[in-house]
Amino acid sequence: MNPTRQDQRAACPGGDFSSRPPLQSSPVTEANDLEQLFQRGLPAFGGAYLRRVWQLLDQAIGAGYPMTLAISGPVTASAQHWAWLNPLLDTGWFALVSTTDAVCYHDGHRSLAGTGQEDFREVPIFGDDGQWREEEIIRITDVGFPEQVLLDQDRELRRILGLPEFQRRMTGTEMRFLLGSHFAQTEREKGVPEGFLALCHRKAIPVFVGAPGDGSVFLNSMRLWAEAKLQNRPFAFELDLHQEVFESCAYHYWGLKQNPKGAMGTLILGGGVPKNFNLQPEPALGQVLEMEDIRGYLFDIQITTAPVTDGSLSSCPPAEAVTWGKVDKDHYRQTTESLSADYSMVMPFITKALLQKRERLHSLEQEIGREALQQRHPEAAGYLRDPAGFRLFAQRLELVEALFQALKRSRHA
Repeated sequence: MNPTRQDQRAACPGGDFSSRPPLQSSPVTEANDLEQLFQRGLPAFGGAYLRRVWQLLDQAIGAGYPMTLAISGPVTASAQHWAWLNPLLDTGWFALVSTTDAVCYHDGHRSLAGTGQEDFREVPIFGDDGQWREEEIIRITDVGFPEQVLLDQDRELRRILGLPEFQRRMTGTEMRFLLGSHFAQTEREKGVPEGFLALCHRKAIPVFVGAPGDGSVFLNSMRLWAEAKLQNRPFAFELDLHQEVFESCAYHYWGLKQNPKGAMGTLILGGGVPKNFNLQPEPALGQVLEMEDIRGYLFDIQITTAPVTDGSLSSCPPAEAVTWGKVDKDHYRQTTESLSADYSMVMPFITKALLQKRERLHSLEQEIGREALQQRHPEAAGYLRDPAGFRLFAQRLELVEALFQALKRSRHA
């Protein structure tokens, strides 16, 4: 045997061929639900990538690991938060969210006094945008709505940001928590379904925006600031970015040191700043703050349309993130996957499959009891954990102080 060829085979990342699992395929007619379809109806190619994403989420959730979510794209303007995002977050499986200012801004549209669901319509992607502009219609891909919605939203945001409770220096997570409370109130008054920020407020899920200046929530704060300058009066609202980034580090430190699992997982939908901010606590803690024994995410599950060859953070696969320390180097071959896909096409099905499994385990628990259920299905403990969730925002002061104390001990050592 050619020794060079032998060395190449030994280095193959797939390992010995005989150790690889056999290719399995079952007819879709035999699948009783989406879980079975994901497990046995996606044997190869892109379908196998999708199956792998499902299996890793199933594994991480079943084991009870706290998950973070990074999501980019206009999920609230397009009502995807009602379709699958809110049901996913309402499970209690996710500890925090990293997203964009736009997601928070568009979240308030449907509870505005003069706006109805009929104002949001499907429009062609390749239609006459000049005509839409003449008719004062805003288009986001294939979603259209009147420009007046944005103007009304701007006025409502300025009203809220001008309230006394906002007149202080605070983190972005505090600002979005308060904003969620106001959105929740108007949603109840109008009788529309719970929005994204309202749900995160109810479950005390911290919402991070890594680029707060790149969005209309902060643009309206800028107007209030400018008017205050012109009129020589105070406007005290200000974002404390230092404390916000430190807060994100405190949650990652909690995940590694204080939560019983001793590790965290992440689900990344899209890329850009939400992805980067979500991954940066590890280098912030280990590289910048120089703390010892800081590890990246154990599970890293990504769905992105960016090609890996464009060299962007959006396209960076988990293996590349390993080199930065953002993903656990000892387990990434078993616990990470990056699927090349539009997450809006696959997440409704993945979410439904996860919820179907939770419902099945809950029904079985009612039938045989929790102890017998967990002996038969150990993953039930993670799936059926308290839906109240981790409520990290409610613990933020204690967790930030815990990180300060750990940093002090590290400096002393």
